[in-house]
Amino acid sequence: MKFVETPLKDVFVLEPKVFGDERGFFVESWNAATFREAGFEIAFVQDNHSRSAHGILRGMHYQTEHTQGKLVRVTAGEVFDAAVDLRRSSPSFGQWFGVTLSAENHRMLWVPPGFAHGFYVTSASADFQYKCTDLYDPSSEISLAWDDPTVGIEWPVPDGEAPQLSAKDEVGLSWEDTPKFD
Repeated sequence: MKFVETPLKDVFVLEPKVFGDERGFFVESWNAATFREAGFEIAFVQDNHSRSAHGILRGMHYQTEHTQGKLVRVTAGEVFDAAVDLRRSSPSFGQWFGVTLSAENHRMLWVPPGFAHGFYVTSASADFQYKCTDLYDPSSEISLAWDDPTVGIEWPVPDGEAPQLSAKDEVGLSWEDTPKFD
């Protein structure tokens, strides 16, 4: 497993070793010892799997209580995945990072607690899987506006099209109104 630093402090792109032949492939997506050796003490308590059609944007979500670290990957299709640093004490506070995750490239993204996270489906559909370090708490969930101009995420949405959003994402908070972490 290769851990690639990103411009956001503590966010990493993970590139696992893929072993393949004419029969298919094998990839180890999680190994506690491998992560511990790389300096990550992570305990996951919940696994999630979503399927979304082309043009759907999910995010930018986070929880103010029971904050979740997420190890995310795509097992079918392709997404543009993004994270925004909400930690005031971080040198990358207010910055975003995005990366293409796909079933073909096998990349994963580690997004620690203290970040808003979301993705946009660029393929016909995508299966998105993520391991979480805390349980989902809908009472403390926040949605940062996906198109907030202060944050300025450069989503790969085709010109003239609007992404499909959930009701909660349609009313996402502005950067100024979004609760932050110390």
